[in-house]
Amino acid sequence: MGTADTIPGVSGGTMALITGIYERLVHSISKISFKFLKPLFRGDLRSFTRLAREEIDFELFIPLLTGIGMAVLTVSRIISFMITYYAAYTYAFFLGLILASAYLVFNKIDGFSLKNLVSSIIGFIFAFLFVGLNPIQANHTLPVIFISGMVAICAMILPGISGAFMLLLLNQYEYMLGALIRFSILDIIAFIVGAVIGIISFSRFLDYLLRNHESMTMAFLVGLMIGTLRLPYSKMSIIQSTPSLIPAVIIAILGFFIVFLIEKKFHYIEY
Repeated sequence: MGTADTIPGVSGGTMALITGIYERLVHSISKISFKFLKPLFRGDLRSFTRLAREEIDFELFIPLLTGIGMAVLTVSRIISFMITYYAAYTYAFFLGLILASAYLVFNKIDGFSLKNLVSSIIGFIFAFLFVGLNPIQANHTLPVIFISGMVAICAMILPGISGAFMLLLLNQYEYMLGALIRFSILDIIAFIVGAVIGIISFSRFLDYLLRNHESMTMAFLVGLMIGTLRLPYSKMSIIQSTPSLIPAVIIAILGFFIVFLIEKKFHYIEY
């Protein structure tokens, strides 16, 4: 998820879906209400520990957040290099990832219905128009970074909508990559605080949809993922010559099958 979330056009939520932890992740985040902090202010460490264990899924969050943090700090340098010097081939790989992920999510939908079809079409139109937007010329003050964190994290948890691409639209992507590389503490803290507030608020709404309208929600997410293919396709279109196009197609196919290998590895694991 951390690797995906550093890539414009690829969603960490998609990775959570194909590895089988998506619904557990959304539900676990939505459960956090910070009631466990009240005993801490009274100095009651025993109640604090007990309530924290009841409210927070540590078995999920500790390894997941550790993996995300390590990936963001290390992969961000690699992704920055690849997009700068090998943009077309990198986005060809992303196209394969997204297309395979959309297919796997489609298989999770229980039956075909008009509601699911309409929901999928709405998701497609929204994502297709969204990725065609021009970046907003915003500054890099702490309040703007805070708001960017709130907006981006909501996109990151949605399969098909890239949080990194949202940062690109808000004119914060390259700046935040630089902040990570420079280890700019204030910028990173402002972003993280905004992200925490944003994800806890949004996850409650998403958890409700998954529990009460799962098929329609999944159909909408499939539409989102197919719609976001506009971004990697447009990046691949800069390749004009046939000798260069063939490696791009091979790389896209490689990305497609990597998703299936990941899904197969996690398919039989119970969460």
